[in-house]
Amino acid sequence: MAMTVGSEGDEDEVVSTINTTPLVDVMLVLLIIFLITIPVVTTSIPVDLPKETVEVRETKPENIILSVDTGGGIYWNDLRMANTQALVDRLKKVAVLDPQPEVQIRGDHRANYDSVGRVIYACQRAGITKVAFITEPPARGG
Repeated sequence: MAMTVGSEGDEDEVVSTINTTPLVDVMLVLLIIFLITIPVVTTSIPVDLPKETVEVRETKPENIILSVDTGGGIYWNDLRMANTQALVDRLKKVAVLDPQPEVQIRGDHRANYDSVGRVIYACQRAGITKVAFITEPPARGG
């Protein structure tokens, strides 16, 4: 009687299945790392941030455009105002209109803040409630 241990050809057989145990281990470690780090990324101080909307403003004929040049000169459309009091007097005349026109300020970026501040203060003294600033969008790609 002969006994055979194993079968012939077992040693040459290639295992064609993929062992997924290391893959599962790596995925579980990554999952645990992400679960730990995600709460750290969010800030811990609750702050209500302002919402900014980009809207295109229409230039209506009833809008008042005030310009401030680099020298501090104030212009009502193309008419130069002699002083701040003359601006306040003219703004008081349009402040009583219904609906009240919007004052749009075009301030040169090289002008002193004081010059633009005088225009805003004149609007406040005249009772103007709608004041806006006209800006240019930044250059694309820069």
